[in-house]
Amino acid sequence: MSSSYLIFATFAMAAVTFVTRALPALIPKKLLDTPWLHRLNESLPLSVMVLLILTSLSYQGLSATTGINNAELHLLMAQVGALFLVLLVYHVSRQLLVSMVVGIAAINGLLWVFTHFLS
Repeated sequence: MSSSYLIFATFAMAAVTFVTRALPALIPKKLLDTPWLHRLNESLPLSVMVLLILTSLSYQGLSATTGINNAELHLLMAQVGALFLVLLVYHVSRQLLVSMVVGIAAINGLLWVFTHFLS
């Protein structure tokens, strides 16, 4: 990856963050109290987290002939499994921090299981 790409991506993320934080100050209060906007606000952190996870999935080294004991396949299966657990825990608890902790624990636990029992 080139450094110009990383700089551009950093500034783009900063701009999006600034706009999303400044936007509520510019929108009329009446519009901010609508139920659909509250539901959107509740699901937005999880949506962003899921998108970040999906874009970071490691599947580039996999092919149709990849065996079940391949380390790259173990990583992908652990990532997908952790993502499902994060979604389930968030759906039940509505706590983003708890979901993130479960996701981190799940990916490490699943990697351990796959490495020790599928290899």
